[in-house]
Amino acid sequence: MHPAVDVAALGEQLLGKWADSRRQSRALAGDPALHKIEGLTHTEHRTRTFGQLKYLVDNSAVHRAFPEALGGSDDHGGNIAAFEELVTADPSLQIKAGVQWGLFGSAVMHLGTQEHHARWLPGIMSLEIPGCFAMTETGHGSDVASIATTATYDAETQEFVVHTPFRAAWKDYIGNAAIDGLGAVVFAQLVANGVNHGVHAFYVDLRDPQTQEFMPGIGGEDDGVKGGLNGIDNGRLHFDNVRIPRTNLLNRYGDVAPDGTYTSSIASPGRRFFTMLGTLVQGRVSLDGAAVAASKIALTAAIRYATERRQFNASSHTDEEVLLDYQRHQRRLFTRLATTYAAGFAHEQLLQKFDDVFSGAHDTDEDRQDLETLAAALKPLSTWHALDTLQECREACGGAGFLIENRFASLRADLDVYVTFEGDNTVLLQLVAKRLLADYAKEFRNVDFGVLARYVVAQATGVAIHRTGLRQVAQFVADTGSVQKAAIALRDAEGQRALLTDRVQTMVADVGSALKGANKLPVEKGRHFSTSTRTS
Repeated sequence: MHPAVDVAALGEQLLGKWADSRRQSRALAGDPALHKIEGLTHTEHRTRTFGQLKYLVDNSAVHRAFPEALGGSDDHGGNIAAFEELVTADPSLQIKAGVQWGLFGSAVMHLGTQEHHARWLPGIMSLEIPGCFAMTETGHGSDVASIATTATYDAETQEFVVHTPFRAAWKDYIGNAAIDGLGAVVFAQLVANGVNHGVHAFYVDLRDPQTQEFMPGIGGEDDGVKGGLNGIDNGRLHFDNVRIPRTNLLNRYGDVAPDGTYTSSIASPGRRFFTMLGTLVQGRVSLDGAAVAASKIALTAAIRYATERRQFNASSHTDEEVLLDYQRHQRRLFTRLATTYAAGFAHEQLLQKFDDVFSGAHDTDEDRQDLETLAAALKPLSTWHALDTLQECREACGGAGFLIENRFASLRADLDVYVTFEGDNTVLLQLVAKRLLADYAKEFRNVDFGVLARYVVAQATGVAIHRTGLRQVAQFVADTGSVQKAAIALRDAEGQRALLTDRVQTMVADVGSALKGANKLPVEKGRHFSTSTRTS
């Protein structure tokens, strides 16, 4: 008996547009040299992971997104597709590679100019310059615009003076900062001629390549053992009036002349800030894909176990039932399998959008905003789903699932931080909500009272029925008298898309209506708000 699903064809669909890149990366991840060895101390794990980065370089696995002139292939989508598959070998390897080439290297590439590319990218690509992406501070994570580190321009020496004004401004949780980093892209408030021009990126040499000691004025600490990802040497950095050349400003979007005059091709400081941060969206895109890959690993193991493990003899006096024959077991695994399929196909669309923007095929302001919104929406959903799936699969395998060799507990520990780095999930979803509500508000910005009145009436009389595929189904029943045929009509892809689209529109409209007038309420501190909610 042949399966009802063409497994090979479905496999190709799941591999997506960049199937070859995924296959190459999976073959590489299958090499035991890249596999996580459980039970290592964090210092041993760090040493092994750094050695694995060299293995990736030697196998041309990390240069796809870099310029062809420097040995890359300008393949942005293929780069992310291959990168996210490394989670199957060791999440620490994937994230440390992401720090080196996806954050540190990409910051130089996307925020710097050709001069910066020629100076630093070859060493970054070859791992001659291990580096850090120094954005997050102890006192500021998601609120990047408010970071406190400063880079003040000294026109007399034509240098920037990078300084950490107080303890909460230390750069924290920075990959490669504790041991390996020789250089860093440091984000700081650019001050020139007494004016703060907002957050910009600067290249800073951290350590002497010969002695591995911090350069004068730079200090730091080791973050030590973490809840997971202990193959990465996260650490803290601080700067005491460290001087760097004026040309170390990564000046693609903003520059400072020798006399201290600031210029930018983007007049609006806010738009300039979000444009600079938007070039670094690939971190969220790749975490979305890596979380989907981790869910696949967990479900593959749990479903295979459920087809072999037997328990109780409900339908026979002699033979025990396999776990997967129990409906409850099917529901706990297959519902998550379905969600993982959906997340996989959604990620493919996100990756296509990312490649369109970064290749220049479709790179308007609207395209970039859509990319940022999609990444901010999908990364939280897939990472939360991965943690839930890993836990459910662990439980579905009983004691066997708790054995570290079966990876559930280890993967869950490593992926736990995915929900808070590259943007806290809750904050990211608030950004998505803000975008949806802003788009909703635009629809009514210039309409008169009569239009609004008609809209309210439409809402009250069931807009979901009159605007979407539900109306078509209802009409189908009226015309044919067949409820069964109408149910079949609901399976139509376009009808389902219309229903889902309307559901989103209706939910946004409900939230918009509920929030009407909220901007006129007095602003209260969170402490007062929480007190009032408790008493109510």
